[in-house]
Amino acid sequence: MRLLKVATCNLNQWAMDFDCNLNNIKESITRAKQSGAVIRLGPELEITGYGCEDHFLELDTVAHAWECLKDILLGDWTDGILCSFGMPVIRGSERYNCQVLCLNKKIIMIRPKMWLANDGNYRELRWFTAWKHKELVDFQLPSEISTVLSQQTVPFGYGYIQFLDTAVAAEVCEELYTPIPPHAELALNGVEVFLNASGSHHQLRKLDLRLRSFIGATHGRGGVYIYSNHQGCDGGRLYYDGCSCVVLNGDVVAQGSQFSLKDVEVVVAQIDLDAVASLRGSISSFQEQASCNPKVPSVATPYKLCQPFNLRMSLSSPVEIRYHSPEEEIAFGPACWMWDYLRRSGASGFLLPLSGGADSSSVAAIVGCMCQLVVKDIQNGDEQVKADAVRIGHYTDGQFPTDSKEFAKRIFYTVFMGSENSSDATRKRAKVLADDIGSWHLDVSIDGVVSSLLSLFQTLTGKRPRYKVDGGSDIENLGLQNIQARIRMVLAFMLASLMPWVHNKSGFYLVLGSSNVDEGLRGYLTKYDCSSADINPIGSISKQDLRRFLRWAATHLGYASLAEIEAAPPTAELEPIRSNYSQLDEVDMGMTYEELSAYGRLRKIFRCGPVSMFKNLCYKWGASLTPSEIADKVKHFFKYYSINRHKMTVLTPSYHAESYSPEDNRFDLRQFLYNARWPYQFRKIDELVREVDGEKLALAKLSDEEKLGVTANGGMGVVAAGSDDPNAGL
Repeated sequence: MRLLKVATCNLNQWAMDFDCNLNNIKESITRAKQSGAVIRLGPELEITGYGCEDHFLELDTVAHAWECLKDILLGDWTDGILCSFGMPVIRGSERYNCQVLCLNKKIIMIRPKMWLANDGNYRELRWFTAWKHKELVDFQLPSEISTVLSQQTVPFGYGYIQFLDTAVAAEVCEELYTPIPPHAELALNGVEVFLNASGSHHQLRKLDLRLRSFIGATHGRGGVYIYSNHQGCDGGRLYYDGCSCVVLNGDVVAQGSQFSLKDVEVVVAQIDLDAVASLRGSISSFQEQASCNPKVPSVATPYKLCQPFNLRMSLSSPVEIRYHSPEEEIAFGPACWMWDYLRRSGASGFLLPLSGGADSSSVAAIVGCMCQLVVKDIQNGDEQVKADAVRIGHYTDGQFPTDSKEFAKRIFYTVFMGSENSSDATRKRAKVLADDIGSWHLDVSIDGVVSSLLSLFQTLTGKRPRYKVDGGSDIENLGLQNIQARIRMVLAFMLASLMPWVHNKSGFYLVLGSSNVDEGLRGYLTKYDCSSADINPIGSISKQDLRRFLRWAATHLGYASLAEIEAAPPTAELEPIRSNYSQLDEVDMGMTYEELSAYGRLRKIFRCGPVSMFKNLCYKWGASLTPSEIADKVKHFFKYYSINRHKMTVLTPSYHAESYSPEDNRFDLRQFLYNARWPYQFRKIDELVREVDGEKLALAKLSDEEKLGVTANGGMGVVAAGSDDPNAGL
């Protein structure tokens, strides 16, 4: 037997905070050594933090990374343990995203990333060059490093480390997902242990895809696949969701947490490498391909990593993979992200305009969940969480949080900003939920401020606008709604800055936004209203997912009032309530939230323009709507999407959770000035409608299997539209 103990980790790094990052790295090595591990893997770019973005272009960033590595190598941190560290490295005039593999105070090899992530939230080609050569070259170490290490050069490039008893290679993040991943060729060259350092963010329902990739990498060709990831908010919109793991021959034998407040989590597994050799030896095709596979360069290292048969060392067995439900992901992901943002921003808490509706109540519930997680981790002995909570909550005399509601009272303000258009039901729901969570709740009327502004307007113009239900025009009606919305934003920021002073506290409060991804996509929000905040934990979550979350949270978080909130019809309450009229979101928008999700997925995930979307929805909705009706819906969506796209340029930084987010900063890069009439595209749709003569399509007779095979416009899957009932709510 060849027994090998390995350690991987989730690290909560912070971009550009080298002290924080170095301390976390050292702590992870300490724990790995204490467990007896001889390999320690950390996340991608762990020394600098993954999210440095244009700071990677600064020479200081690279220099500081080398300084931190020198600090590690001058100590005894790498004695007896192979450590892989992620950092940027400049070779000549090129900057590379690298894994630096070290052992016994020496750098054994530097492995630059070969295939860079450059879509969605990732822009690695902006900062790094991909290594395109299947070779190892000599790399001249910086003078300050070579002097102290007595090592002038190190192998740099694509290859693996050949130890006396096994072979180890790095495969960095994105490389795993390429059409021809490096591990396939490396396995045929005898590599048994693969180290994947990653910077992978959370997205709803994404974890299964990731784990299936690790399993697939070793299921048919054998091997030990070790995965490490960041965990936390490192300074931006993304939450890196950990889940570091070890996979042996297609079986997960160790798995870390996906969501956690911990700064360091180490995952350890002990395996028998003979199991890898045995599997490979039993696969004839593997043997044949290995015999004629092109050779990959290697670095010979005269050192043994494995131990022989020893009954005092137990072997890791396959574990049941842990997945969170989407409702749990919505609770825990944004809660952990907000905790990192709160403790690192210097703020003393959060302030939320709480309307009593589904969106703001979801945000309140997530803050409540955060408070519960903080208290739970303190009870479990996490001293870092305790120290942060004591500082943020202004505890003295050795006191610390022991009850989530008491902690919420210290760090969470909720404000119901009512007007003459607000109902008693929403006011009551807001108050009950605030009591459930424990927030410091305020109830204020904005009518006096609205009236003052309208009087000022009347003095300036001689006119006073009226609501539509009172005989006013659409322009007057919209203007009156926007006044209320923007006053709430101004009041929220005033309270956030001054309420700590009122209560003799230092610091400030962060204002939380509460618009969802569907409202952003449609533009169903007022520019610079309460959607304008410091951060928004639900800005990339759909209305449908939020309603499911509310039902879940009513039971699992203990906030029973959420059930009533979820059951209420969504309304902005910006227009007067009359016996024959109540404002409803879906009526205002001219489309349902379910339809919005369908439009959003087709527009972003399946890259559909108006014509492609029409074609796909004809197959999806053709059993209940005519092509003419579908055409009207598609045109209506694109009209208002394009009219309101400018609002995305000032969208509050939001937790990224959904693949069809319209967030303009980095994820969904598009113009914000459109010809909202879409004359060419809409004309093409009209031509298609005339061709089919407005008749309904006979898709209702197709089986589910046949529907799955129906595609249009180059093979896009129409089932991704996600809405089977376009008439819902109309």
